[in-house]
Amino acid sequence: MIFFIISILGIASGFLLFSKIFLADSKDESLELNQKISVIIPARNEEKNLPYLLKSLFNQTTVPDEIIVVDDFSEDNTSKIAREFGVKLIKNPPLPPGWTGKNWALWNGYLNSTGDILIFLDADVRLSKDGVERIVKTLFSTNGAISVIPYHKTEQFYERLCLIVNILGVFAFMSPYERKSRSKGMYGSCIAVFRKDYEKVGGHKSICDRVTDDLSLGKLFCENGIKVENFLGYDVVAFRMYPNGMKSQLEGIAKSAALSMQLLNTKTVFLIALWAFGLVLTGFLTPILLYIHHPLAIQFLIGYILYVVQILYLQIYIGNFGILLPILHFIPTAYFLLMILYSFYQVKFLGSICWKGRQIKVGGK
Repeated sequence: MIFFIISILGIASGFLLFSKIFLADSKDESLELNQKISVIIPARNEEKNLPYLLKSLFNQTTVPDEIIVVDDFSEDNTSKIAREFGVKLIKNPPLPPGWTGKNWALWNGYLNSTGDILIFLDADVRLSKDGVERIVKTLFSTNGAISVIPYHKTEQFYERLCLIVNILGVFAFMSPYERKSRSKGMYGSCIAVFRKDYEKVGGHKSICDRVTDDLSLGKLFCENGIKVENFLGYDVVAFRMYPNGMKSQLEGIAKSAALSMQLLNTKTVFLIALWAFGLVLTGFLTPILLYIHHPLAIQFLIGYILYVVQILYLQIYIGNFGILLPILHFIPTAYFLLMILYSFYQVKFLGSICWKGRQIKVGGK
């Protein structure tokens, strides 16, 4: 009975951790904008992603005044694609000591921008036709800094393996304890901020050495009295994170998994751990107990099915992961555990993480 209660508490914690908070609706009222918008895109070997993002940016109801692509020493056609679209192309200067690659690219994008509103977008992001409009409307309504957790569009089976990773990532930002926190992180794929606020905190220069640039930037805003809010991308902001294969997915998830947990509220971590523990318990033990006809098999099966239902509900708002993996959720759960172990190994034993051909030292931070 105790294990059944734990699984029920785990499911309950999942619903507590998840909040449906969306961007402002473009139909609410028209946007009368007298401020210039700059979109800054850091890009390292993004020839497969960049065309989709640039096409969506040129097809907006509110077209940005300035689109800047910062080529971060790409070895593919990233620069060529940026030139073909006619956007401002910045070749990233050599990486100085003490900087991570993405922070350096974002900082140089800012230095070459002129907008009153800065929107930082990863190259794998896709926007709906009213995406920029709704991001800017939301920015004005919050009068602070915002970030958006994109809806994860997957195409290959290996991409869907990060189902549990994605759910936990959303929990980490949508938790009531994070939303009420005075030291709130942001989601780095899509961040919008007023230039004056970015300059007030010193921007990415102030967090130049941080691997978790998004979480660190959000906390920096909070420390300087600038309100931070996070939103679900749902039908507005989406991404396809790892189209380049399983290796890039493994590196991408592992590079921040262990570090990110250290920056969360203790209550959030406890609820995430409770949800994950119930998931592991039901996911791995239920098939075994059913196979050996154990007396507790039915109780575990009920918990297993409830997790399936919850995951199917959550993925409506988080990403298209299909039906098979939510039903066989022990598979993406095992993948998640592998990510955590690999991330922990890199941080604690190697002291560095690997991302896009770079070894990035993490030290004590």
